[in-house]
Amino acid sequence: MTLPSPHDRYLCICADDFGLSEGVNAAILDLAERGRISAAGCMVRRPAWETGRSRLRRIDRTRLDVGLHLDLTPPPPGDAREPGLAALIAKGWLGLLRPAEIRAEIADQLSRFEDGFGRAPAFVDGHRHVHQFAVVRDMLVAEIARRYGTAAPWIRSTAPPAPRWRAGAKANLVFALGGAGLLERAARHGIPASRGLLGVYGFDGGAADYRQRLWQWIAACRSGDVLMCHPALADAPADPIAAARRHEYAVLAATVFPMQTQGGAVFLAPLSRQLRAEGPHG
Repeated sequence: MTLPSPHDRYLCICADDFGLSEGVNAAILDLAERGRISAAGCMVRRPAWETGRSRLRRIDRTRLDVGLHLDLTPPPPGDAREPGLAALIAKGWLGLLRPAEIRAEIADQLSRFEDGFGRAPAFVDGHRHVHQFAVVRDMLVAEIARRYGTAAPWIRSTAPPAPRWRAGAKANLVFALGGAGLLERAARHGIPASRGLLGVYGFDGGAADYRQRLWQWIAACRSGDVLMCHPALADAPADPIAAARRHEYAVLAATVFPMQTQGGAVFLAPLSRQLRAEGPHG
């Protein structure tokens, strides 16, 4: 992949939560088919995974990375609301998580993806960034290394873009919950990782606010960065960010690449293509 100018960049825009609901699936499929995103993360334990995966599988894999969105906080049976993250984080820090159980869950979700999609995931990340938490990151890296060897999928970094003081408190907090440890373990096992994470915000404001944020993220991006998003066309039950999902879809649907910025043009591309052409980003 050769850029027209040394000032131009490639960006991977990744839509999270495929499988969460039919409304999320519809938005991600529409954006993928229209070339507005270049990656999609799948939740293989959620209700809409089975109904949406066949259509997702038909999209050209050179245009879209499809990966596993590791899900360790599904709602309890009969409840639509997800539990909080505090217990999972605390158990990891206190050594109360059982590594064998975590690894078995990771292996099961990878197998569900492979069985349902017909191939290995192009990447692995985590719903609510659980893939970087203590114990989880160790088991994830170990299972990826065992399962895929030198053909390992890339892992999504949560590192804020530099300079970090401009990224905002939430972006820095997300990374502080285990991002450096994940990158260190991935590098030790030769597993590629994305460069920085864009798209972190408080899910507040309307479509105009998201449009401004999106343009700022795109203008600031570097090749190898991933911009996460959470679009939907209809609300899922008990979804606390339902309004933000609709705003994100509307703005992304109207965004066309390549986009011209003051620092050069930004092209949309799957991160796996960038990594094959340029090598992993640190």
